[in-house]
Amino acid sequence: GYPADTRTREAFLSIEATAIRGATRSVFVTPGAARFYRARYADLDPSRFLVIENGFDEETFAAVEQAGDRTAPINAGKITLLHSGVVYPTERDPTQFFGALKALLDSKTISPNRLNIRFRAPGHEGMLREMVARFSLGALIEILPSIPYRDAIAEMLRADGLLIMQGASCNDQIPAKLYEYLRARRPLIGLVDPKGDTASAMRAAGIDGIAALESKAEIEALLLRALPMLAARNLAIPNVNAVETGSRLGRTRQLGAVLDDVVDR
Repeated sequence: GYPADTRTREAFLSIEATAIRGATRSVFVTPGAARFYRARYADLDPSRFLVIENGFDEETFAAVEQAGDRTAPINAGKITLLHSGVVYPTERDPTQFFGALKALLDSKTISPNRLNIRFRAPGHEGMLREMVARFSLGALIEILPSIPYRDAIAEMLRADGLLIMQGASCNDQIPAKLYEYLRARRPLIGLVDPKGDTASAMRAAGIDGIAALESKAEIEALLLRALPMLAARNLAIPNVNAVETGSRLGRTRQLGAVLDDVVDR
């Protein structure tokens, strides 16, 4: 249904069809997107639709690590769980997450003295602040402005855990932030649909801390299991293979192989 204007949408589809049908290969950044277009153009050879996922900038991570910017914890004496990036009102709606936090806070299972949830540059700050107030989570959650990219990477490396959120309406999409999270090799908690591409990418990296963003009960159960492991520093971190293949250099090698194959034909 996008764009809403019918004539504009028809023009988009015409341009798309010309490109897809004329291309020797079409490359997508998620498996779900490739599946969608294989189905839309079912008369074409499925091998023409390939996936090269997004990646991360290894040079920036290496520079931050070399400078020692990852050594000090964000909040000494308490666990900091970081969400770095935009929180969309629909696609990454934190309502059920906040509900789960409220329930755990009321039962004294968690405490602001031991846990901090940090949203860095989330956008839609007014919405988030209203929700924080509604759930009485002001002592637990902080909302902070954007910072330079290198500083944001350093913050990820210093966090005790990283939080990714993606609603079921985006099952064919993977937040680009996930690849930076994987490179940071910090414990990772995913509030994502278990059937979506984001969950699949997490599992491929050895991460199984997953709960549906739309389910308060699932999120509460995940936090009950994961937070003690996070405090004990034994929650799983992404495996080395996810880091090696996820760099932009690694993705460029994949693209090079595609180009070689096309030229050889």
